[in-house]
Amino acid sequence: MSRNLPAALAPLRRAGWLIALAILLLDQATKMWAVAALSDGHRMQAIPGLLHFTYVRNSGAAFSMGLGSTLYFALFSLLVGMAIALFGGHRKELWLPMSLILGGVFGNLSDRIFRSPGGMKGHVVDWIELPHWPIFNIADSAVVLAATIIVITALFQRKRTDA
Repeated sequence: MSRNLPAALAPLRRAGWLIALAILLLDQATKMWAVAALSDGHRMQAIPGLLHFTYVRNSGAAFSMGLGSTLYFALFSLLVGMAIALFGGHRKELWLPMSLILGGVFGNLSDRIFRSPGGMKGHVVDWIELPHWPIFNIADSAVVLAATIIVITALFQRKRTDA
């Protein structure tokens, strides 16, 4: 999403920034809702047996991996976000996943910066619960969707070059 993109990619770059911003805003809005509606230990059933909303404070990474490493994940997120903002999106097929990653990274990074206990040690709010899966949030979903798009894109490009 760098400034050195060819002119033909400029509209994608603008769209990428809008998608990243939309992910960030949606993530933060849903986390505000989760804190207000669920933080008293209330568990909301959306689709019985499939989807629940449960408030969890996560000091680790996506899907509660690496608990207690908040500062390291915050610094890593900051570096990833800056790298994508500066260098991401140079390839047309990667602008969408890079935008999703950027929005997801900054969604969780804002929790680490501004949520208790604060100062790059804040805990990420997770609230979406599926059976047999760690509790997650919109930012996590955006990053996983981006990774899926990257893998599928790579597989199709490989098939094209092998043919």
